[in-house]
Amino acid sequence: MIENFLHPRIIDNRDWATVLFVMSMALIALTKSVFEARFNDFMKLIVSDKYIKIYKDSSHLMSGFTIGLFIVQLISLGFFIQLILNHFGYVSKTDWIIYIQIMTILIVFILSKYLIEKIIATSFNIEEFIEQFNLQKVSYRTYIGLIILPVDIILYYNNNSSKFVIFLFIVIILAINTATYLLSLKNYQNLIFSKLFYFILYLCALEIAPYYFMYYWFTKS
Repeated sequence: MIENFLHPRIIDNRDWATVLFVMSMALIALTKSVFEARFNDFMKLIVSDKYIKIYKDSSHLMSGFTIGLFIVQLISLGFFIQLILNHFGYVSKTDWIIYIQIMTILIVFILSKYLIEKIIATSFNIEEFIEQFNLQKVSYRTYIGLIILPVDIILYYNNNSSKFVIFLFIVIILAINTATYLLSLKNYQNLIFSKLFYFILYLCALEIAPYYFMYYWFTKS
């Protein structure tokens, strides 16, 4: 007599991720339709600095265009972090609770960093420079976030990604991020040299220390 054993079939719930991916695409499409000319200039950011020259005023930092694409960047970056952690066996890429935790840490980190920057900029009387510098960094990093989004989709729905492909994406993204940061420094080099002491304090306090502590906390925990 043949005995049949029934094993429960565990199916990962990916609906939440699909909803976020679709929402991100819809937000990009909405931003493009509302700010068509600006969006077209923004998409040429990697080959032209026209967008930076036109929208360099600090008032654009809190515009609907910047906030809309910044939300897409957060969603994209959150997925990318979770996919990397999944690849190294720390978490499951289909666990929405982990994603919420990652997004919470990202949002708290970014808001805390922004508020501390405002305090330091006010103390050193360099508000205008810091806001312009932040706008340029946000523009480049938002652009990187848009590049990461299709990578997230491919890696999320593909269970056979090789270690080489993952590391290649990480290296490319880090290289682009480093290059854009150096470009931001180059664009403001005259202003930076005129306030070199304050900028070094800003660099150590808000551009190096937070990431070091995040890395230290993550590796220890």
